[in-house]
Amino acid sequence: MSVSRDTIVAILLLAFCGVLWYASYDIEITSYGTMPSSVWPRIIIVAMAVFSALLLLKSLSSHDDAPVEEASSEPFFRRYRNAAIIYALFLLFLLTLPTLGMHLGGALFVFLSLTALGRPSPKLIALHAAIAVISIGAMWSIFTFGLRVILPQGEILPI
Repeated sequence: MSVSRDTIVAILLLAFCGVLWYASYDIEITSYGTMPSSVWPRIIIVAMAVFSALLLLKSLSSHDDAPVEEASSEPFFRRYRNAAIIYALFLLFLLTLPTLGMHLGGALFVFLSLTALGRPSPKLIALHAAIAVISIGAMWSIFTFGLRVILPQGEILPI
């Protein structure tokens, strides 16, 4: 019986979650919060561990004897074009964060990501703009009112 790539990745992710959990004990304890600083990282680590365990269970329970696809002869950039576009847009977002701030930069990142990955038509561009504004507005509301965290404002539009 051969071990699938999903099984190997799931085991590596579970080991990584264990390392992260152990490292979460080194997070500095602050006195100005209502809960310890390690709570949110541990919630994320637990969620990641649960999904990794589900991946491991699924990969161990599946008996897929389908032949493995041959390596694609497509050029590297064409095969990973979408990932490269998103990484480039995220780099642009990070570089413009001090100037544009989280609100404008985040909305622009979401809009450009949706438009670059989809088919740009006037109707879809309007939908992408609405999704960008609503998602960044919702994120701003959660951070500002729920978590009481002020997001970077930028120089152009200080809110």
